[in-house]
Amino acid sequence: MKAIRIHEFGGTEVMKYEDIPQPQPGPGEIRIRIIAAGINPMDWKIRSGMVGEMPLPMIMGLDVAGIVDDQGPGEVSFRPGEEVFAKVSIGQGGYAEYTVVNSAQVARKPKSIGFVESAAIPTAGLAAWQSIFDIAGLEKGQSILIHGAAGGVGSFAVQFARWKGAYVIGTASEKNEQFLKSIGADKFIDYKKQRFENVAGKVDVVLDTIGGDTFERSWGVLKPGGFLVSTVARIPEGVPEKYGVRAQTLMTRTDGEELAQIAAIIDEQPVKPVVTTVLPLSEAQKAHEMSETHHTRGKIVLRVAEDPQ
Repeated sequence: MKAIRIHEFGGTEVMKYEDIPQPQPGPGEIRIRIIAAGINPMDWKIRSGMVGEMPLPMIMGLDVAGIVDDQGPGEVSFRPGEEVFAKVSIGQGGYAEYTVVNSAQVARKPKSIGFVESAAIPTAGLAAWQSIFDIAGLEKGQSILIHGAAGGVGSFAVQFARWKGAYVIGTASEKNEQFLKSIGADKFIDYKKQRFENVAGKVDVVLDTIGGDTFERSWGVLKPGGFLVSTVARIPEGVPEKYGVRAQTLMTRTDGEELAQIAAIIDEQPVKPVVTTVLPLSEAQKAHEMSETHHTRGKIVLRVAEDPQ
């Protein structure tokens, strides 16, 4: 099968489009024929060595959508022919024609959208869901400030928070104002022209996907007892207590049951993945270069095979 692998850590040039043996499912595992694979910032952080040393060679990619084509021995939750999506573990490989995963990582893909849109969901969708609901406990009637609201995680967080009935404030550049309002933001802040702490007021939850100065300035906009979740920054010791708030850094979990919940909400229509760029598997280098600019709207997806529908 074709796959994108790295044999060393480094720039996009270390990604090789090559032939490798097709994986075989073991006990409790299924094999997925991948139709589309999502791109995430974590992908290029792994490729560059920022995440640490890992066994090489490694197939890149974490998010897949496709069709179950084989199963290993033992009890599995999915059968050949079912349309599924999943967040795979590091090294299992999403940038490939096939991958093998434990069935607990997998969910049936949303019925209302195709494989390309489904491949945009797993990592970003789980990150947004776990940040604002599992960690921060966002409730109906509360307020949330989302930094980087037009990005992959941010655009899901805006829609999930709106679905929950929260008041949603999003920061992004001016070109994304109408986009964010169209997916559910109640208030838009142009971070290039406004300091968010001067216009956001006090909020119950902050979701930070930016880090740095944005993260540091976010403490002051929280209500007493509020919650700051960051997908990128470590929480400095003693600072949450100083402001009378709570804080946590997200470590996204692989969770097939939560993916199934997200799929159900997408099929109810209030939430939809935002895919702005689709490239063939062979152009994974270009996809990483785009992602590394930090200025993409929504998600980039690799088309691995033609949609059978």
